[in-house]
Amino acid sequence: MVTGAGSVVPLTRERLAGEIVDAVLAHVGRVRVAVDGAPPTGPDELATDVTERLRTAGRAALLVRAGDFLRPASVRLEFGRTDPDALLDLALDAAALRREVLDPAAPDGSGRVLPRLWDAAADRSFRDGYVSFAADGVVVVAGSLLLGRGLPFDVSVHLQMTAAVLARRTPEDERWTLPAYARYDSEHNPAGAATLLVRADHPTRPALVTRP
Repeated sequence: MVTGAGSVVPLTRERLAGEIVDAVLAHVGRVRVAVDGAPPTGPDELATDVTERLRTAGRAALLVRAGDFLRPASVRLEFGRTDPDALLDLALDAAALRREVLDPAAPDGSGRVLPRLWDAAADRSFRDGYVSFAADGVVVVAGSLLLGRGLPFDVSVHLQMTAAVLARRTPEDERWTLPAYARYDSEHNPAGAATLLVRADHPTRPALVTRP
């Protein structure tokens, strides 16, 4: 692991994935991991890499995407398709994510995990069945706006991007989301909630922030 206190350590994307894997492997038994960040920071890609590395290291790892645990359109789009407050407050079905994934994947959980719940594009439930989660399994949840909600993660990574860079890297048709991420930073404090804080203004050249 990278050591130090209160410093910023530049890494390659590959080394960052290795740091996350090291943090996971320091735990015994089941581990629940969050890889959280606005879409331009690439949380899905990083979580995929982490999941593959964990499998190579001999741990059963399951990748879960937060986008597969959204509420039905009638709820999350109640105030329109471009409401930033609804994106932050209503879109994610955090209770379902906890009930179907995080609680069963706890050390004392049932081990019966549902990888996907709701197909947002079709606006109907997936037809997936439950899977059995190994006693030393790792579930990696990838997505945005995940932290500071009381969800029980054992290791959490927040990919932090400054407001100016986020605005520049967000496509024009998605710029309506920017106020949601501003509120997320101020109200949910993902940087403070995360186990590992990563500065991701340059997604291919992240920097790990080490803290006392």
